[in-house]
Amino acid sequence: MPNQTDCQWAIEAAGLTKTYGSTKVLDGAALRVAPGSVFSLLGPNGAGKTTMVRILSTLLRPDDGRARVAGFDIIRDRHQVRRSISLTGQYAALDGLLTGAENLRMMARLSGLRGAAAGRRADELLARFGLTEAGRRRVATYSGGMRRRLDLAASLVGHPAVIFLDEPTTGLDLPSRQVMWQVIEDLAGSGVTVFLTTQYLEEADRLAGRVAVLDAGRIVAEGTTAELKDRAAGQRLDLTLAGPGAFAEAERRLGDRATHRDPSALTLGVPTDGTAPAVRALLDEIDPERALVGAFAVRATTLDDVFLALTSPETRPGTCPGPSRKETLHA
Repeated sequence: MPNQTDCQWAIEAAGLTKTYGSTKVLDGAALRVAPGSVFSLLGPNGAGKTTMVRILSTLLRPDDGRARVAGFDIIRDRHQVRRSISLTGQYAALDGLLTGAENLRMMARLSGLRGAAAGRRADELLARFGLTEAGRRRVATYSGGMRRRLDLAASLVGHPAVIFLDEPTTGLDLPSRQVMWQVIEDLAGSGVTVFLTTQYLEEADRLAGRVAVLDAGRIVAEGTTAELKDRAAGQRLDLTLAGPGAFAEAERRLGDRATHRDPSALTLGVPTDGTAPAVRALLDEIDPERALVGAFAVRATTLDDVFLALTSPETRPGTCPGPSRKETLHA
């Protein structure tokens, strides 16, 4: 974890637990997020990501554990937390019958701005997000990418210190996603702390200074993307098999060491350090008869490899948890 002796964590949680019936959705989850950074929370469906965001944004109370956001306790100082954050979900919370400018002026008034001040804030945000011209049009006419940008603009009306983005680019085409990526980078550059959940691992790889992987309610790994890739091995040996039978046999021999499988392309991937001796040893082990492997290539490990390695059933429980559930938060 980064050294934070000289400044307060933007988000700090320890031992968060939440159970629904007999299902423990969070099981002592813990994390810390530095101010002015982009932090990404990854995990498979059902891992507890949404529950974590709802707890940190005060929409849900944990059964156990403690957390502070923007310096405030999420239970004792719930109202101060809400004044310091913004939460943007997967779907834009906008009125399609109003123009973009009208939506932002309405949000500004709800945030306490009056008259000309609300209009100025709306104009500032429209310009910041490249929506000045579109601001005069009804939101119902906007593209998906424009609606997401306007929704994000609306979430910034009150100058939040921390913004939670729950899969902000879901459903967008690549050009629209790239625009949103630039917006998120600019937010962090301006000092806003961005807590990002995403289904796109390359998105976390590009944007996040640090990443945490949540699986079965626990943080199983946390660090920079480079650190996590090193954990899963810095390189991957991709094998192209000679046919379906060769693929099945190689898959059997590799077992759960294969972190990448593509039967349609007859390819399997296995972690390696990339050195010639290691590659030769793997090839000799997998294909001693020289009959299975048609071609091979060594490539850099991706965040996808890390994700699969850390969240596969064979790796549970995680081997690199975050702070312990008994850890005491800073005073």
